[in-house]
Amino acid sequence: MAAKLAGSGGGNRYQVEQNSEINVTPFVDVMLVLLIIFMVAAPLATVSVEVKLPDAVAKPRPNPPKPIYISITKDGSVFIGDFATSTDALGDDLRKQVGRRDPSKERIFIRGDKEVRYGDFMQVMNALQDNGFYSVALIGQDAAGG
Repeated sequence: MAAKLAGSGGGNRYQVEQNSEINVTPFVDVMLVLLIIFMVAAPLATVSVEVKLPDAVAKPRPNPPKPIYISITKDGSVFIGDFATSTDALGDDLRKQVGRRDPSKERIFIRGDKEVRYGDFMQVMNALQDNGFYSVALIGQDAAGG
């Protein structure tokens, strides 16, 4: 915000009027720089090799449902997504997540701590099978360096 002194005389020399006009010069400068960047980058994004692509014959598939993750901590706690559950309530909680979809065709991803007890892991697996969830995938950490 800028200020302008009132009058050129000496009568009200300490009275200051406020100037509430917006200075658009920095805004214009930034917009011009962005325009130049896009003008330079746009030709680089185009493909210069001409290819005649065949028509697609496959029918578009619907988006898969949101994956369901079960996490098992090293102390044996079980989580569906971010919500805590128990092995006894696991089937009911998963059915709430799945909704009307067929549980036997629903893929469940299990993330287990590397220090989880084998018995705790098998309790979760048994609870899944008892409740009709047969498609299970185990998630592991990628090893660094290949």
